[in-house]
This record gives sequence, structure tokens and C-alpha cells, in this order.
Amino acid sequence: METFAFDTTAYLKRLHLSENISPTTKGLHTLQRAHFQHIPFENFDIQLGRGVNLEPAHLYDKLVRRPRGGYCFEVNGLFLMALHAFGFEARPLLARVHLSGEPSGRGHQLALVDVDGRRWLADVGFGKNNPRGPFLLERDTVQEIGGKSIRLIDGGKFGTMLQAPVNGQWQNLYSFDMEYVCQADINYGNHYTSTHPSTFFTSARVAMKPFDGGMALLFNNRLTLDRDGQEEQIELPEGQGYLDALETYFGIELDAPYEALKPVGEGRQEG
Repeated sequence: METFAFDTTAYLKRLHLSENISPTTKGLHTLQRAHFQHIPFENFDIQLGRGVNLEPAHLYDKLVRRPRGGYCFEVNGLFLMALHAFGFEARPLLARVHLSGEPSGRGHQLALVDVDGRRWLADVGFGKNNPRGPFLLERDTVQEIGGKSIRLIDGGKFGTMLQAPVNGQWQNLYSFDMEYVCQADINYGNHYTSTHPSTFFTSARVAMKPFDGGMALLFNNRLTLDRDGQEEQIELPEGQGYLDALETYFGIELDAPYEALKPVGEGRQEG
């Protein structure tokens, strides 16, 4: 069986980066910003009934060599592979999502990175609420990242809680602890999150991709273009027009007809 090798040159080309990345604080920030900007967040393999394959060669082919993205276990899985390929000391963590007010199981992946004598959290897979860059593992300090504020607080029995301000109030995003995470833990979380009928990702089509001055967001047939805080909402047509919009706004090219997608449901607004 051929061993998978991470091609850093092709990965940097996918991220539109011409510079090489060194395992430094600057390198971490550069890599996360570019990954978040150029590899979209999306769940269309789940909506096509294909499931989510986390094998390294499959992830790399889907997210780097093809015009696709993925959800947290995919994009953060690839990002962790990239961190290791560029010489960073990093390991996965699993988090509980709190957006609905009730904690989920450990169904979100992120990375803990030790670099230049400090500990950072790196996440490229939390959709519209994703921190705009790496953030320090420091509690009770407001961190400004890419014009957005976040903070970490004591989450009690849930460990450490990540929060962001929403309508003037700090909202819980997700909680995590520092326990060791093995690939089997990730596989368990990925399987439930991508297959159980009650989860957000099995009940709604979603996509997110930043652009200069804003962000494109998809929830089922509703496309939202957020430009400098001003939102424009567009109701996408069914059929080929829907697939064309995926390519135009998110850079996603599906190798399946529109009819192969699950029918649109109400879903639950999370992520």
C-alpha cells in the first residue's frame, strides 16, 4: 500500500501563497488566514449521501486537488496535516458546540499549536462564527483578531469556553478540554455528526467562504452576502442555477446533478 505524502507545494498553490511557511507565530497566522479564505466550509458530501471520508489521501485530494471544501473534521483535519508538514508542533482537540444553548457531544475539531514558547488554538472549520485567526490559550482576556473580538473563560465542567459578542452580549460558541485525542475519537465524532438525522449537517445544506470585505453564507436555498456588515439575501433557484451559484460564490464544483442532493428541509440554524 502506497504511503500518503503531503504535497506542500500544491497546498500552498491552493491557498494562493507564494511564500514558504516556517513553524513560527507569523507562519501560523499566515497559514490559517489563507486556509480559511480559500478552502470553503461546506457539507455537500453529507447532503449527497456520500458520508465523510477522513483518510489523509482522500482529504487531500478533495480539498486541495479538487474545487471542494468540507466541514470541521475535514478542513481542520487537512489543516492539522498541513501544520505537521510545515514542522509545527500541533495536536487535535475536540469541542462541544453551545450555539443552541445546549451543549452538543464532542462534535467539533480544532488544533492546539505550540509555537515560539506560547500555546495557540487554530480553527478553520467553525463556519460563519470562526475566529479570524489563531488565538492564544489565555483565559479572561479579550483578543481582537481580524476585527472580531473573542475571549476564553472558565467553562466549569466543560473545561474552557470560547465566546464572541453577539448583540452586545457574550455568546458561548464551543467548549473544550485538553485531554488527549486519538484518531478513533475523531472518527466517532465525525460519524455521529455526519450521519445522525438530528444533527445540523444532515438536515441542511450549508456553505461559507470569506471574500474581500465580507463573507458568502448559504443555508439551504438562501444565499446571504455580508459586505461590511450590510447583508443582501438571495433566494437561489433549484437545478443548474443552484450549482452555478455554488461555483460562483464558494468555488464549489459538485460532480453530481442537483437532483442527487437531499430535498431542502428547515434544518436548525447553527455553525
